[in-house]
Amino acid sequence: MLAELAAALSLVGLAQAGAGAWLTARFSADAPHGTDAPFPRPPGAYAPGPSLSRSAGEGGGEGVTVLKPLYGAEPLLEAALATLCAQTHPPMQIVCGVARAEDPAAEVVRRLTARFPDHDIALVVDARRHGTNGKVSNLINMLPAAKHDVIVIADSDVHAAPDYLARLLDALAVPGTGLATTLYAGLPATDCLAARMGATQITHGFLPGAVLSRALGRQDCLGATMALRRETLARIGGLEALADHLADDNALGRLVAGLGLQVGLAATVPLTTVPETSLGPLLRHELRWARTIRALAPVPFAASVLQYPIFWALAAVALSGGAAWAAGLFAAAWAVRAALARWIDRSLAPLLRPASARVLAFAAPVWLLPLRDLMSVLVLAGGFAGSRVVWRGHEMTADGPVSVPAASAPPADPPAGMAPQRNMPLP
Repeated sequence: MLAELAAALSLVGLAQAGAGAWLTARFSADAPHGTDAPFPRPPGAYAPGPSLSRSAGEGGGEGVTVLKPLYGAEPLLEAALATLCAQTHPPMQIVCGVARAEDPAAEVVRRLTARFPDHDIALVVDARRHGTNGKVSNLINMLPAAKHDVIVIADSDVHAAPDYLARLLDALAVPGTGLATTLYAGLPATDCLAARMGATQITHGFLPGAVLSRALGRQDCLGATMALRRETLARIGGLEALADHLADDNALGRLVAGLGLQVGLAATVPLTTVPETSLGPLLRHELRWARTIRALAPVPFAASVLQYPIFWALAAVALSGGAAWAAGLFAAAWAVRAALARWIDRSLAPLLRPASARVLAFAAPVWLLPLRDLMSVLVLAGGFAGSRVVWRGHEMTADGPVSVPAASAPPADPPAGMAPQRNMPLP
């Protein structure tokens, strides 16, 4: 009976994986794109008009400031930052921030500025702390340098397509939308086992799961990219409202939703670097994610164990004493998962350029999928083993739900320069 139960759970996992892959393919098909970059904008979407920013520049349209909090010279950092300099939406400002002048990331920014002298790139060096979350402290220190009224907060490892900012503005321009976010796929920095394991978890696990969650009505803010207007940020209490949350993306999404505004999903899929070169650091990274999600939503997090059909098929083999039917189920689960992963890769390829060739070249090989499922279940179990996490050398406690302020009305007198008018995905 236990073997049959495990087999049933494996079939549930396969059905969920199939639904996620199908929805991912539909998302990619619905996202307008052409055969050559830059991708054309969809009919009726955001079009440049009178600037609302303080320094829109000659390009016209609504100005955008991209905030890039940095810490160390991580792999592919310069390549990731350079993708912002290829954006098709002017005017744009890039503000990078570090806590120490000797941070190696500062030298990367200086090289970038020399490579792109015509771009508005600023470097803020400020060590002041504003709470337990170092990333948010960095953002608070960077914000005064922002020139534009649309603020995009993007992780340091995000590799963006040329229409990335245009797509974010499309999503933010939808009436009733207060925050725009994006899906993202994994880009292994090398072809080592750990990087490929991390990338396949993001691309073939997280991404289709996030699409499925959105189809079921969730509006999670996904922290790799978060875009909003200054006025919205002011209404939730500014970045200071996020300063003591490990899951600052979840906190931001909930606070914006508390204003009665929607979290939009932009029709672009940036890539995020997977830098790990060994399994130990990858496990610690994924354990931080797991404990944070478990603190936010313990029941859905526990239910996410259904997402691993190969694991349950292996359990059926063990519990049945190696019965032929269980072995057949294991082989079928493995084959279906491999086919769905390839389907996701092919579906996303048009949206992932210019790095899609690299992603597909490092796509998870068939032999890796059982190991990936086993590791994911191990991480899930570790999510319940404590609440302490290590993030960039600092220990923090995983967040619980965010309290939403009762007052949601806009301030009577917005600060000068403001135009009138992303959370971790759950299973």
